[in-house]
Amino acid sequence: MLFKFAKTAPSDESVTQIIIHQGSKTWFEVSADGRRSLQLGMGPAKSVKRRNYAAYLRKALSQIKNQRLKNVALGTHDLMPAHLKLLPEAAGELMAANFEMANFEFLVYKTPPKEGWNLVEQVTLVGEAPPSFKKGIAAGQLIGQSVNETRVLANTPGGEMTPVGLAQAAREAIKGTRARLKVLNVAQMKKLGMGAILGVAAGSPQPPRFIIMEYFGGAKSEKPLVLVGKGVTFDTGGLNLKPGDHIYEMHMDMSGGAAVIHALALAAKLNLKKNIIALVPAVENMLGGASYRPGDILRTLSGKTVEVLNTDGEGRLILADALTYAARYNPRLVVDVATLTGAAMVALGHRVNALFSSDEKIARQFVEIGEQTGDPVWPMPLWPEYEDDIRGNFADWANVGRSKMGGAIHGAVFLKQFVQDYPWVHIDMAPRMTAAEGDYLAKGASGSPVPLLAAFLRKH
Repeated sequence: MLFKFAKTAPSDESVTQIIIHQGSKTWFEVSADGRRSLQLGMGPAKSVKRRNYAAYLRKALSQIKNQRLKNVALGTHDLMPAHLKLLPEAAGELMAANFEMANFEFLVYKTPPKEGWNLVEQVTLVGEAPPSFKKGIAAGQLIGQSVNETRVLANTPGGEMTPVGLAQAAREAIKGTRARLKVLNVAQMKKLGMGAILGVAAGSPQPPRFIIMEYFGGAKSEKPLVLVGKGVTFDTGGLNLKPGDHIYEMHMDMSGGAAVIHALALAAKLNLKKNIIALVPAVENMLGGASYRPGDILRTLSGKTVEVLNTDGEGRLILADALTYAARYNPRLVVDVATLTGAAMVALGHRVNALFSSDEKIARQFVEIGEQTGDPVWPMPLWPEYEDDIRGNFADWANVGRSKMGGAIHGAVFLKQFVQDYPWVHIDMAPRMTAAEGDYLAKGASGSPVPLLAAFLRKH
């Protein structure tokens, strides 16, 4: 989508203007000269927070797409509600990012129609714009495009997006940047002792990979921030097979991995003066003669052992090895992102991701940034009392809790056992894996939490 700046609005009748009002309804008006305008109702100003303002921006572009219109014109100040006190750069960034996200459709496997795809082609921003606003537009476009590239990875069917394919996608994501890629194969993981990753992958003919992305844009003395993403390219649940109504979207169980791949790639494209690492353990959790079994005991990279009570608790197992590997970088912070538990969805629905952290100050920063970007997170307890629920009978730990209650917390507390001497944040993104009604996003992967990660990387 092209963003263009102009002093006056185009006279072309195909251009739609956007006008905000404080009513509750949204409709199109056509003037006597044939000019269209979208009357966008946001409701009373006091009811609009930055979190839902992002959704209103997507709503505006979605309404225009629904009319099969190609061009939009709006004043440079039209979509900056005064009460939000947005600086020009932040306003431009939020607008461009959310317009790009709303303009996305997953079309890779569809035959193009004769009339072409129903996408907005140009947004004309009318009036004087400070350089900071233009800078925000440019950054917002990169963020929105990175979100959409994440959605492409997550939406790609599991038959094509294998662990090897995900490693190749990571290579493509950083092409032309200063970031670099290393990929560990089975032999290398065996040598290191990554027994959890290898155990989960044992039943699949698709070999696992451990993806390491490194971007050193800061001083050599600066400790890096490490992102860890769950990369289960398809999750059958293993021998504890998922029921039919829960298995359909499990090619998206690598959404956390896709998010950290493109968050690092975005940091490289923005030339951030930071040192950032992304680690993605990539496996397929498949049934087979060699599949790991309930009752098996896996020895992790840390040396700690895990009793497998349920083979559908595979994500935390592969993350255990990745979190141990992260300590090699002496990180200032590790953030893991994973579609870890259905329990997080039960607790929070589809509107907000679950956040767990060993550092309350950092947790508050994530909550604040989530509100600012429209990619929210909500803090959950990480109390030691829950550790008793995941102690193993015949190993150090069990991979699931003995109670069906508190599953999201059990998953987080399990991961905490493999966190070493560094601050840590765990984002259970299962609630936001797919777009929800009212998000004004195309069906499929939402691309969360790339906007949140992008903002955090830039500010910290």
